[in-house]
Amino acid sequence: MSQLFTPIALREVTVRNRVWVAPMCQYSAVDGVPNDWHLVHLGALARGGAGLVFTEATAVTPAGRISPEDAGLWNDDQRAAWARVVDFVHDQGATAGIQLAHAGRKASSYSGFTGQRGGIADHEGGWRPVAPSPVPFPGLREDPEPLDGEGIARVVAAFGDAAERAVAAGFDILEVHAAHGYLIHEFLSPLTNHRDDEYGGSFDNRVRLVLEVVREVRRRVAAGVPVVVRLSATDWLEGGWSTGDTVGLASLLREEGVDLIDSSSGGNAPANIPAGAGYQVPFARRVREEACIPVGAVGMITEPKQAEDILAEGSADVILLGRELLRDPHWPLRAASELGETETDIWPVQYLEAEPGMRVGG
Repeated sequence: MSQLFTPIALREVTVRNRVWVAPMCQYSAVDGVPNDWHLVHLGALARGGAGLVFTEATAVTPAGRISPEDAGLWNDDQRAAWARVVDFVHDQGATAGIQLAHAGRKASSYSGFTGQRGGIADHEGGWRPVAPSPVPFPGLREDPEPLDGEGIARVVAAFGDAAERAVAAGFDILEVHAAHGYLIHEFLSPLTNHRDDEYGGSFDNRVRLVLEVVREVRRRVAAGVPVVVRLSATDWLEGGWSTGDTVGLASLLREEGVDLIDSSSGGNAPANIPAGAGYQVPFARRVREEACIPVGAVGMITEPKQAEDILAEGSADVILLGRELLRDPHWPLRAASELGETETDIWPVQYLEAEPGMRVGG
């Protein structure tokens, strides 16, 4: 059997293969409530044979949304709507994962669907974003409000509340979003964290928030629920968060009960990123080898053999696909064929002939 179609077990959850759907924002919710778009979008990816389907970045508070159209999980109406999506994902044989997020200084932004860009003013339905320090992201809101101790405690509690709701909705795996320049990443990076209290300055202080969030999530869910953390392995900027920092944090997260690091990069500040095929895989490999924790690789992985080789050479434990699955939601089915996997159970029964010669069609 190929590495790509070997099941992987995390705690009490076994995922049928190692093709995972990366979180991809859809900007299509109303008041944080997912709808038919999310059902069809995520359901199609489950039907296409993916092992695990992650939701988009799902805000733990209203102020934690990137845009007003972000999905959320801060109330029970949202929980009930997500449960419908989870049920369908499970019906297709896939594992359901949710990415819990807070946008920080990148909040209150136009999604782009309206043709507008930048931060949304209060009088147009926006809100003042929060951040570790009053450092705006270029082109977005100019007025991020530094969180005080009480505000930080509320954020930590909100992640815990959302984790409980996620499990109640049926999600199998929880991911804490600590990458791409959103709130937790902003605390990690010296570029955006200029605090002089216990949450700023030293490495140990800057990682304090993510460790508190992970502890709260682990405390609020059963021991058998896997917890994943997405990290940006580097800011791609001098003086910013580095790959060495990521390795150090990954080791601490392993000790806190994190089961896998979803290794991405960038997003905290504009940077020149040398993107290319598999350009982030070396980060995943370093974290895996030096922090001794399972990792997921993501970023311009497009071909089945490429994905198989990444796993076979020990650079990662799972492969997360984003845009490639938008182009081809049935990529896992094609990959199974190209890799010679004839015994997988990922084909929907509706797409198979029950008996030789039976017609499929109208």
